[in-house]
Amino acid sequence: MGIKIAPSILSANFAKLGREVEEVSNAGADYIHIDVMDGSFVPNITIGPCVVSAIRRYSALPFDVHLMISSPGDHIENFVNAGADIITVHAEAEIHLERLIRKIKSYKNVNNAKETVKAGVSIVPSTHPSVLEYILHELDIVLIMSVNPGFGGQNFIRSQLDKISIVKKMIQERNLNTQISVDGGVNLSNAAEIIKAGADILVAGSAIFGTGDVKKAMDDFLLIK
Repeated sequence: MGIKIAPSILSANFAKLGREVEEVSNAGADYIHIDVMDGSFVPNITIGPCVVSAIRRYSALPFDVHLMISSPGDHIENFVNAGADIITVHAEAEIHLERLIRKIKSYKNVNNAKETVKAGVSIVPSTHPSVLEYILHELDIVLIMSVNPGFGGQNFIRSQLDKISIVKKMIQERNLNTQISVDGGVNLSNAAEIIKAGADILVAGSAIFGTGDVKKAMDDFLLIK
C-alpha cells in the first residue's frame, strides 16, 4: 500500500491557505490533514466548516478532518457537508464512541456519492491503546498523537513509538485494514523509525509548511516513500 504523506495545514500560511493547499497537493501529497480545535478540548482555536468548504476547490485530495473538539458528534454533519472525506475524533472526547463512529460512516461522501465518509479515532500520548480494543474493527484510521495536541511545532514524544507498534500488532492480529496515522513532531529525521514502528500515514506540518519551500520539503518526504 505504501506510506502516505498528509501535510497538516495547521502550519500553513492562513493568509494564502487555498494556494498552499493547492501547492502541496500538486507536490505529491496523499491527504490534506485539517486540524480543528475549539479552545475547550485543546487550548487553541483554529478553523470551522466554512474554511474547509472554502479550500475544498483547491484540491481533489481526500480531506482528513481531525476534530480536536468537545462534543464532536454535534458537528459531524457540518464537516461532511463542507467536504470532509475522513473525520477523525478523539476517544477522550466521546463517551459513546462506537455510536459516533457509526454516525460518521452513515454519511455519504459529498465528493463521491458512491462512497461513505471514513472514520478515524485519535488518542493523545497519555491514553493507553487498550481504549481501541472494542472499536478497532470499525475504524478506517487510528491517529496516534505523538505530541500533546493543541499547537504545531512541538517535538515528537518518543514513547509513542511503542504505542504505534502495539496498535500495529492489534490490527494485524485481527486481520484488519485499519491504517495508522501519526501526528505530531514528524519530520525527516524521525520519519524512518516512525514507519518502522508501524505507521502507514505521516502527518507533517512544520516539517513541510514551515520550511519556506513546500515543494522541496514534499520531495524530501516522497523519497521516504
